[in-house]
Amino acid sequence: MPDLSTTYLGLSLSNPIVPSASPLTRRLDGLRKLEDAGASAVVLYSLFEEQAILESHLMDLYLSQGTESFGEALTYLPEAPDYRTGPEEYLEHLFKAKQALGIPVIASLNGYSPGGWVRYAKQIEQTGADALELNMYFVATDPSMGSQAVEDMYIQLLADIRATVKIPIAVKLSPFFSALPNMAMRLEKAGARGLVLFNRFYQPDIDIEMLDAVPHLVLSTSDELRLPLRWIAVLYGKVDCDLALTSGVHTSEDVVKGLLAGASVTMMASALLQHGVGHVTTVLKSLERWLTEHEYESVAQLEGSMSLQSVPNPAAYERANYMRVLSSYGPARL
Repeated sequence: MPDLSTTYLGLSLSNPIVPSASPLTRRLDGLRKLEDAGASAVVLYSLFEEQAILESHLMDLYLSQGTESFGEALTYLPEAPDYRTGPEEYLEHLFKAKQALGIPVIASLNGYSPGGWVRYAKQIEQTGADALELNMYFVATDPSMGSQAVEDMYIQLLADIRATVKIPIAVKLSPFFSALPNMAMRLEKAGARGLVLFNRFYQPDIDIEMLDAVPHLVLSTSDELRLPLRWIAVLYGKVDCDLALTSGVHTSEDVVKGLLAGASVTMMASALLQHGVGHVTTVLKSLERWLTEHEYESVAQLEGSMSLQSVPNPAAYERANYMRVLSSYGPARL
């Protein structure tokens, strides 16, 4: 039987399939089912910066409103330190997950400004997380804000957190940087142990009857694998970071492609939401069959063997292949 083990963020994992942050990791029973299905680690759902800020502000408002008017108002609400806010619930969930699971638990923070991130990162480490994923999700809508300012903001945030915690940090990125390899190198130097490619931006839709911008969640498909696949193949060997591929991982074939490009792990969310947590088992069995049929003894033999630095035709990942792609397709009949 082929050896499926790999390492990610310095963690020894039994296989390269890691469920990423999603509703499936919000409940303890869901986490247990993922472990039973064969997941080698889990990324908890994200603690959002806006959630922490909003709940903190609302709590201050609720605890102070009306206290001057009624004497009994001083006691009918709990003291602020005793009230359970979002971050406190997140930390409790993390603690219970660590107690219940035998696989690594990776916490996730979603935001972009320093502030509370550093404080929460420290609390996450103290609660026992094996690693921390920084889900950097910033939409620059101000035309006066240049790309350098955005990149510097990310680097400073990572550096601040790196100086505060000792656990491994992975940075989950969007694909929208103009010079992604340079940004990856800067993140590595600022302390990133791993890079997760890519953050999937959920685009708003427009309700033409209500005339409102509305959220519209669309699950990924295997077609979305190509974008992170390309950039992992480009980055492999150029940055001293573990690479995780997320977005579009649905089948064992997708896992194999990610490993060949240079990923240490491949992360799933949409496929598990569509097919259930048992899909992990299905993909693992199929991965074992593929490795056996192609005479691989381990997934380590695959990692990076089809990266930019290893393929006979590096132009396949670069602009030189652009015209070939365009000319490869045409209508059956004019």
